[in-house]
Amino acid sequence: MENLKEKVHSRGRKERRDGLKRITTIGWGLFFIWLGFVLMIHAGSGLILLGVGIISLGMQVARKYSGFDSDGFWIVVGTLFVFVGLWEMLDVKMPLMSVLLVVIGCVFLVSAIKGKG
Repeated sequence: MENLKEKVHSRGRKERRDGLKRITTIGWGLFFIWLGFVLMIHAGSGLILLGVGIISLGMQVARKYSGFDSDGFWIVVGTLFVFVGLWEMLDVKMPLMSVLLVVIGCVFLVSAIKGKG
């Protein structure tokens, strides 16, 4: 009886792991297709960043709706990619963006060093 429970539990873990792997593989596939497409049409880095951000956020939505936890790090990174991509596409000339990215990077580093990330 105990062996049957272990097999059922093990199968559940494998199915969850396979589901997560499938979502990740789809995300990487979309990433390479998007990157290749944007490079073919010479659309610029803003559109690349925008697409990568949307793909990153979409993967987190897919994880959440598939019963997995979303990853806060990738939600922040995806949001930043979308923001920076739009900033680039709109051709905003403001050094604040560079400073903002450095500050955000420092926050990540300090959080990781303190063990909170």
